Amino acid sequence: MTVIPMFPLGSVHFPHTPLPLRVFEPRYLTMIGRLLDEDDPRFGVVLIERGHEVGGGDRRSRIGTMARLVSVSAGAHALVAVAVGIDRFTVDEWLEDEPFPRAEVTPLPDLDWNDQLTPLRAEAEVIVRRTLGHAPEAQWDADTALSDDPIAAAWQLAAIAPLGEYDRYALLQSTTVGALLRQIIDLTVDAELLWSDE
Repeated sequence: MTVIPMFPLGSVHFPHTPLPLRVFEPRYLTMIGRLLDEDDPRFGVVLIERGHEVGGGDRRSRIGTMARLVSVSAGAHALVAVAVGIDRFTVDEWLEDEPFPRAEVTPLPDLDWNDQLTPLRAEAEVIVRRTLGHAPEAQWDADTALSDDPIAAAWQLAAIAPLGEYDRYALLQSTTVGALLRQIIDLTVDAELLWSDE
């Protein structure tokens, strides 16, 4: 187990995807300051499943993504930080939230790629891009570039698929690339059907 700083958010973060953050709360400013002193500044990101992180009383997801801090700049009223997802972990135990949230975590194994999954990955990409083309308030463009690495591309497809946070959290829990890709297809098709019925 490893103790790491934690950043609970109202959204799911995936491996191999960027994470822009506006940091203005004093405890997270402290956290970023300490991370900047480290050679390999990493922190965990978990979904707030219920409640609000500010003031406590929130419920946080058990599976999260390790992120590496890659840049920090000063904005008008906050620090602007960018991190990139690396891999996943399970939270074993939450520690005190002061001076900032921390938890004991155990890394999850990386997913393994099999070239037989190439047609499934291609199908998932077609469906996600098609759906992005007419999704209401999509956060990503239909022509968003993906990595040449198939594992990274699978996680990036999960990130850009126009889904709600609970569906995204289901994707984050995938134990194989095949399961991840099949869930991306099923959940995206379901979302597409829902919009077409409205």
